[in-house]
Amino acid sequence: MRTSRGFARLAVALCAAAVAAGAALAQPKDPDWPCVQRKVVHLSIGMMWTGPLPEDPHAWRDDPELAALAARIAARRTGMEEVAALLAQVGPGPDAPRAERLATLFSGVFALIDAERARIVDGTTRYAQRQRALSERIDAAQAALAAAEAAAKPDDFDALDAIEAQRDTLAWDVRIYEERNRSLTYVCESPVILEKRAFAVARAVMAEIEGG
Repeated sequence: MRTSRGFARLAVALCAAAVAAGAALAQPKDPDWPCVQRKVVHLSIGMMWTGPLPEDPHAWRDDPELAALAARIAARRTGMEEVAALLAQVGPGPDAPRAERLATLFSGVFALIDAERARIVDGTTRYAQRQRALSERIDAAQAALAAAEAAAKPDDFDALDAIEAQRDTLAWDVRIYEERNRSLTYVCESPVILEKRAFAVARAVMAEIEGG
């Protein structure tokens, strides 16, 4: 595998443009998708990496060193300065030059980030479905409570106790709904954060390859 300096420089320059082009891979609007960002379940490695990649996308798993590094680099807790230091430690293998091993490493990092991101996207869809079901339950409860209040007589204490219990249940459901809505911004940002990380790691690997 050969990766020229010109190719690496071009790939780095294309990364910013690829972010804007990401919407082209977006799926049609999903009614269960609650985020402002378009729903894209899987990223495309070709949008952030223009150099050669291993023919076998799972080749990184067969190299214990690369597999361990891929897991460490993909983890969000690993800062980019540490990523750069880890990349600098990668050397050539018995049958592969250093540039090839770095490209294989990135394919592993990308696979792990993309898998985590896809799980979050799927979880966000289920999150929205639960919110919609809860909203429908709140609407039905509000209608039932209004009807019960209209029909209740001042001296019907059993009915009044039931109404009070309905109010408590409704208030609890509304509280849960509002707390979940407040968490929505963070939930929706998680796929974006992972996408940005994949691009950042791609740039770091390209820079390492270019630097020799």
